[in-house]
Amino acid sequence: MEAVWRIESARIVGTLARWTGDFPLAEDLAQQALAEALESWPRDGVPANPAGWLLTVGRRRGIDGFRRRAALDERYAALAHGLREGELASSSGGPQVQDGLDDLLPDPEEIDDDVLALVFIACHPVLSAEARVALTLRVVAGLTTDEIARAFLVPRATVQARISRAKKTLAAAKVPFELPAADERHQRLGGVLSVLYVVFTEGSTATAGDDLLRVDLAREALRLARVLSRLLPDEPEVHGLLALMELTAARFPARTGPDGAAVGLQDQDRRLWDRAAVARGQAALARAAQVGRGLGPYGLQAAIASCHAAAPTVDATDWERIVLLYEALGRVAPSPVVELNRAVAVAMLHGPLTALAIVDELAAGGRLAASHLLPSVRGELLARLGRPTEARAELLRAAGLTTNRRERELLERKAADLSDG
Repeated sequence: MEAVWRIESARIVGTLARWTGDFPLAEDLAQQALAEALESWPRDGVPANPAGWLLTVGRRRGIDGFRRRAALDERYAALAHGLREGELASSSGGPQVQDGLDDLLPDPEEIDDDVLALVFIACHPVLSAEARVALTLRVVAGLTTDEIARAFLVPRATVQARISRAKKTLAAAKVPFELPAADERHQRLGGVLSVLYVVFTEGSTATAGDDLLRVDLAREALRLARVLSRLLPDEPEVHGLLALMELTAARFPARTGPDGAAVGLQDQDRRLWDRAAVARGQAALARAAQVGRGLGPYGLQAAIASCHAAAPTVDATDWERIVLLYEALGRVAPSPVVELNRAVAVAMLHGPLTALAIVDELAAGGRLAASHLLPSVRGELLARLGRPTEARAELLRAAGLTTNRRERELLERKAADLSDG
């Protein structure tokens, strides 16, 4: 049942939303159908076509609801159209549910449009960033409230409130369930990709907690990016983001030791990298370059990840190309984190002294004052320059700023190695 819901929930909610014209209602109807399945499937057995069963029950629950509100109007007629008289009867006695999607679901192109519309609704700009993430994971990825709460280390009630508030906001704003027009779709696509990137980033390097990775969360973002790449095959940044996720996820098996401790890039066993994921990432990157006019921010980050994936060792990495890619990324999407990453690449190409000047300039700007990243990089550079006392102080400062236990332990271990000479 969990697998069916995870795979089919977006199509079910999307189809119900198109039929009812009401996204919050559609999500509620889908949940009601799932609740009924939890009761009947263990008793009666899993139907031959579980998705068709859930969709039929969701439609019935909608019809029952309109009946209770004496809604024999156009909306009720639209929902009831095409259903047999026997199917309109109350399902309280457990009638047979039509097995098979042929008479229930529209053709594949309409299904794709429903899912794509669902993605754009869940990431609508009227919602806050937190609400977009929660709603996307709930209605598009099919995660439960508890799963979302565990993934982001927030109380279950907080996630429930975000989802409930998001639905009310969409209803109050009278957001229609439909695909945005082509020009608007292109403008809003950045927001959709940003949500997927936030989810993946939290999975690939958890901001807090006891685990460095939350692989299940990263995989959900990756799965959604794959879906989006099929739905929007001519959008280069969709393929760029997919490539970045695949190439980053390829290194997951080597990023932690048997005890869960973080393993830095230099110490990773590259034989553990997932070469199939690398191949998928490079194929997506090639597709991004093919359909676009130059790589965008996600594509450039993917190109950097591809350089790492192609190198047998850290020293054999094409650092010159990586520096050039970071310079291009800094022009397309400037940020202090991009500049900090460029400094790391510069250190590998030209030495730590040149990189330290870049980092010190960033520190003077104060934009990364609350982040552990800057003192972490600065500590590494000072250690390479033979200044262990200063390096140790920076690494310990970075350890004090991070809220992830595994990252903190790695930084403290590096500081201790310096104190041991």
